Amino acid sequence: MAVSFFTAEHDALRATVRRFAEEELAPHADSWEEQGDFPDWVFNRAGELGLLGLTYPAEYGGQAGDYFATIVFGEEIGRCNSGGVAMALAVQTDMATPPINKFGTDEQKSKYLAPAVAGQKIACLGISEPNAGSDVMNIETTAVWDQGEWVINGRKTFITNGYRAHFMTLVAKTRRDGADTGHSLFVIDTDTPGFVRTGKLDKVGMRTSDTADIAFEDCRVPEAALLGNEGEGFKHIMWELQGERLIGAVAGAAGAQRMLDAAIAYAKEREAFGRPIGKFQAIRHKIAEMATLVTGLRELIYYTAFRWDRGEYVVREISMAKLLAGQIGFKVADQCLQIFGGYGYSMEFPIQRGWRDSRLNRIGGGTDEIMREVIGKLEGL
Repeated sequence: MAVSFFTAEHDALRATVRRFAEEELAPHADSWEEQGDFPDWVFNRAGELGLLGLTYPAEYGGQAGDYFATIVFGEEIGRCNSGGVAMALAVQTDMATPPINKFGTDEQKSKYLAPAVAGQKIACLGISEPNAGSDVMNIETTAVWDQGEWVINGRKTFITNGYRAHFMTLVAKTRRDGADTGHSLFVIDTDTPGFVRTGKLDKVGMRTSDTADIAFEDCRVPEAALLGNEGEGFKHIMWELQGERLIGAVAGAAGAQRMLDAAIAYAKEREAFGRPIGKFQAIRHKIAEMATLVTGLRELIYYTAFRWDRGEYVVREISMAKLLAGQIGFKVADQCLQIFGGYGYSMEFPIQRGWRDSRLNRIGGGTDEIMREVIGKLEGL
């Protein structure tokens, strides 16, 4: 008997997300790519459809679903044909807001989580810095307690949604009375004096997603901005990264499947030497290998997600899924572009966009090298 992790409710959700992506977003993908941005109504509309809080409590506007609802969203939203749009929405749903839901007070959830779920406020996540990306322990941004407020100084970079965001979930080092108490999380309004957007990155892929450099220049925030317990931010953000990496793996596998589907369709139509190129062994075997890799990756993700949803500590499997998704996703993109030949290298065909966008999956959320380090340590080495 076949095992399925998806119910009729998941199927209905899948249809909703697919319609949204294909009918309301995809028609704009090319123009958004050209202008290097997309409008905020995308968040508003996703909120109206109930897609930004699929696993969050109903009291804050969420749908109170299981993690497989998140997987459905991650798999289908990519049909918008813009990796940047899909990534910006993923930051909203699975990166910047989970710590607020898990560690925030009722006041913080009402002020930030509820409007984020409704698509009325846009969120970003402040972890990476010029000198500390994967090495979170060595971030240099500080929050110092001074006269009843936290004073934040430092820099963040590669911040998705950084220009458009209304608030940031921030990781900083905290000190009181000169004693270093480690890392802490904060949730900060981006219109706070001292929160300065200093630049916007020009990227190879994910071009529709705004990616900002942020400076904190004596940015003073109230004690209520502290998210969770002081000094426990490193532990909290390590938990957040697991969800980020898992949804990244979901998106990577789904993107690889869409590119593979496009390559199969093209191989059936494109003819060379009097027959479809899919009839040539070189192409057929290439497609067979890619189909095997993507199917294996997807099954690993589903099983890992099943255990994650049950509350199991599956950092090893999440790290494996993230590593494989980045590697397989880019390999599939490269092979599919090869099948398209010269047309694949042309800006006229969207396969080149998938090729460019997929490269980030081996960097963002934890590089291939970091994933290997995590897996190696968990293997006892």
